[in-house]
Amino acid sequence: MMGDLLSIGLYTPTEAGRLLRITPQKISRWLRGHSVGDRAYPALWHPEVTLDDGSLYLGFRDLMEIRVADKLIGMGLSAQKVRVAIQKARTVMGEIYPLSTERFQTDGRSIFLRIAAEEPEAGEREHLLNLFAGQYEFKQIIEPLLKTVDLDDKGHPAQWWPDGRKNQILVDPRRAFGQPIDAESSVPTAILAMAGERDGIQQAARDYDVSEAAVRRALAFEAGLEQRTAA
Repeated sequence: MMGDLLSIGLYTPTEAGRLLRITPQKISRWLRGHSVGDRAYPALWHPEVTLDDGSLYLGFRDLMEIRVADKLIGMGLSAQKVRVAIQKARTVMGEIYPLSTERFQTDGRSIFLRIAAEEPEAGEREHLLNLFAGQYEFKQIIEPLLKTVDLDDKGHPAQWWPDGRKNQILVDPRRAFGQPIDAESSVPTAILAMAGERDGIQQAARDYDVSEAAVRRALAFEAGLEQRTAA
């Protein structure tokens, strides 16, 4: 498993939540499943990472799937409808993690329309049709999420620019276990920010052989993560 972690990333729900601006509790419910009274709600999917200590861990693809799932749920879909969509998309697309693929931009609409056609409740069926009747509108849902993602030649997420490409902060599962890094030097932003706070920007830049701008970006990025956590 350790060799795999070098290429798929490793995150706790807290780390994932800080990056995604989603509470760790919500992430845990989605990927562990939960119960309300006598009713059990299964996990939306099984995480990419499985270790033997009983804790929940996520891989990079889990982060990318969560971004799309959160968007869909924010539009008014139930988490369990998203789960059904994932299962259908796996069958149609042959993808284990379909939501974050380039192909889902085009195939996602038809998948949700299939779900609507099979929905026995008229109100819920109408809600689904209203959300997904237009192909152009569906692309508008997914396309903004992919603008900050670099795709590989199979249309799978390979790298993510969490603050946009211009800020040069990169999340790459093949580097630093998927922790945010300065794109040019590959030094984790947490290390640069800590050094900048402790020793000053100029000294930190010299110590890690990076530009002062890189240290400033790391400081701003990590401060933003802390604000998200505090909120």
